[in-house]
Amino acid sequence: MSVDHYQVLGVEREASPEDIKRAYRKLARQLHPDVNKDADAEEKFKLITHAYDVLSDPQQRAQYDGGGQNLGPFGDIFETFFGGGGGGGGRGPRPRQERGQDALIRVDVDLVDVIFGVTTTLEIDTAVTCETCQGSCASPGTAPRTCDICGGSGSLQRTVRSVLGNMVTQSPCGSCRGFGTVIDSPCPTCAGQGRVRATRSLSVDIPGGIETGQRIHLPNQGEVGHGGGPSGDLYLEFTVRGDQIFSRSGDDIIATLEVDMIDAILGTEVSLPALDGDAQVVVKPGTQSADVITIKSRGITKLRGNGRGDLRFGVHVMTPSKLSAKEVELITKLKEVRKHPAPTLAGAQQGMFHKFKDRLFGG
Repeated sequence: MSVDHYQVLGVEREASPEDIKRAYRKLARQLHPDVNKDADAEEKFKLITHAYDVLSDPQQRAQYDGGGQNLGPFGDIFETFFGGGGGGGGRGPRPRQERGQDALIRVDVDLVDVIFGVTTTLEIDTAVTCETCQGSCASPGTAPRTCDICGGSGSLQRTVRSVLGNMVTQSPCGSCRGFGTVIDSPCPTCAGQGRVRATRSLSVDIPGGIETGQRIHLPNQGEVGHGGGPSGDLYLEFTVRGDQIFSRSGDDIIATLEVDMIDAILGTEVSLPALDGDAQVVVKPGTQSADVITIKSRGITKLRGNGRGDLRFGVHVMTPSKLSAKEVELITKLKEVRKHPAPTLAGAQQGMFHKFKDRLFGG
């Protein structure tokens, strides 16, 4: 129900700003809750305070009186065609609820976690709906009231004379800021925002095969909007941490396998710990440095498609630097028996390092 602000303060409509100020101060001394203990004193104090807020502001008072500042014919023309600074625009009051912002969070994951994927819990600092007012922006037990300046429309119209004749202009209501309603008692927890900053937990399924720089889009998991409005979206951007032993090449997992010279000559089989369990590695007789031993389907789950990559070991044959007298004697005999060729130079495309790169990383 609309009230007459002049009647509330007990002044005439032609009262001067000083008359309005004196009337308000007099009533405020009588009705202030610290002085007046009547049950309705607080509500009356709010009523006179709101009346004073409107009538002490020249622009709001002019709007309340149905007038307004005349910006001149050209100002009105621009206001008509370009919206007058936003707000109403003939579309009714603007809602207090607004969509929240999207958010981007960077997430670090270990290489072992991207083999099959992992479910993890993230702690997110974000905007959430205020529990005190449930997004209404008003103190519990209260509600926004219809603006008595614009009557709930959120905008004010006025007819002015211009070089083109009488024109109707429209601008946002300055009293309610275009909302059409006024909150006399904002929620003390969120200061009338309908949302607060808080940390919340979010369970996320990280798919196998995710790579550094890739993102996951989680709709409606971003920040809650003003007035408890719908949440924006959340984007997770991943960085895959390196491992001390294993690294990644596409969907393959790669590592260097150091093989003793004797095992490289005669061959051997060994069980080694991999990221997803032990792996049986067969070193064939005559294995050379830069050879690659591949174990199929022991790599990373393919993000798009079926199956997994491979687990690949680049061989590095280790030559002993210290030998016992007995070992020297045996190797000397082997040298005499084999009559091996003297050292030679390999071509640029046949060198060990080039072959190692080609075979392990695919060129």
